[in-house]
Amino acid sequence: MINNVITKIEKDCQPLFDDVNKMVELNQKRVLHAFQKEQIGDFHFNSTDGYGYDDQGRDGIEAIYAEVFGGEDALVRPQIVSGTHAIATTLYALLRPGDELLYITGSPYDTLEEVIGKRGNNAGALSDFGITYNEVPLDEDSSINYEGIKEAISHRTKVIGIQRSKGYENRPSFSISEIENMVSFVKEIDENLIVFVDNCYGEFVEDKEPLHVGADIIAGSLIKNPGGGLVRAGGYIVGKENLVLLAANRLTAPGLGKEAGATLHMLQEMYQGFFLAPHVVGEALKGAIFTARLMEELGIKTAPLYDENRTDIIQTILFEKEEKMIRFCESIQENSPINSYVVPYPSEMPGYEEKVIMAAGTFIQGSSIELSVDGPIKPPYIAFMQGGLTYAHVKIAIIATMEKLVEEGLIDLTVEEPRTR
Repeated sequence: MINNVITKIEKDCQPLFDDVNKMVELNQKRVLHAFQKEQIGDFHFNSTDGYGYDDQGRDGIEAIYAEVFGGEDALVRPQIVSGTHAIATTLYALLRPGDELLYITGSPYDTLEEVIGKRGNNAGALSDFGITYNEVPLDEDSSINYEGIKEAISHRTKVIGIQRSKGYENRPSFSISEIENMVSFVKEIDENLIVFVDNCYGEFVEDKEPLHVGADIIAGSLIKNPGGGLVRAGGYIVGKENLVLLAANRLTAPGLGKEAGATLHMLQEMYQGFFLAPHVVGEALKGAIFTARLMEELGIKTAPLYDENRTDIIQTILFEKEEKMIRFCESIQENSPINSYVVPYPSEMPGYEEKVIMAAGTFIQGSSIELSVDGPIKPPYIAFMQGGLTYAHVKIAIIATMEKLVEEGLIDLTVEEPRTR
């Protein structure tokens, strides 16, 4: 039934696929030039253990990240365990007792609430060190509240936080041009304010990164976009040299900084994954575009729409009913290459307040550049889909999943009409 409309859907998507291909080529060229500039050779794949002193390969990959993302320096380490760890490392490095962290894109991602002290027992949180937190809610239309930002900045404010992706919020993600406007506005108020951007899910989606438009420091995960689906663990922090040094001192220790940290036989995958990242991100974007167009055909609300501009790889799907959302996630798991026989179910997860369901039949645990879907179990029951190493896999998995939901009567094609545009 659904297969009958696939040719039409792909024809609608083709001009957007062409745009994605052009973006992939632009970003691929930028990555290639960085490899050439840093004269990367196969000797850079030689790893270190122990203290990790004199690791040329580690220095090389960090130079490439700095060049590609527009920073003065970078910290790219397998010892960073997640995007949340990369962000937390950055925030702890930049803030001191008496300082204030101000998020201007509304509430940050759920896993950061315990880091800043909004939730949890406060032990070891930023608030435990006398660092205060404030946030500026978005306007009703999910746009930036610039007047609210101006009023919220005080003499205590030191770091401005921007979250590029929507996280688990039902709002648009913020484009590079929007981030540029935020940075310009903040710097006009006080040029000494440090602008930090959580860059997770956004790398290589556009032709620029936040540092190219004035941000001071960014952070992200290697098992998301920049790892290209190959890197097994790690994270990155890129930005101004003095700020990256502070982050390095936080990750290791003052006096050790960037000079220590073994690469543990991971360098080749870190280089190769980063080289492949623009292409893999392009495949994930095509999968998201196709998914959005198919959902529209089936009368299911989704964001962004298939023909809207994108700044990250996240596709939200609004199910409105718990059963639909859970069954969708179960079916995505069934159509995964790994653990297809496993049934995901809502459960307590570290860092999350509500129960969360996570479908991720991935080669690397928690890899969000591989096809996965997750979300908190709460109204209006939104599934957040991301990733896909190949467009073909996303297409196959989504078609099979939606066919199953139709067969089971969870989607009634005779009742639900395509959304009026």
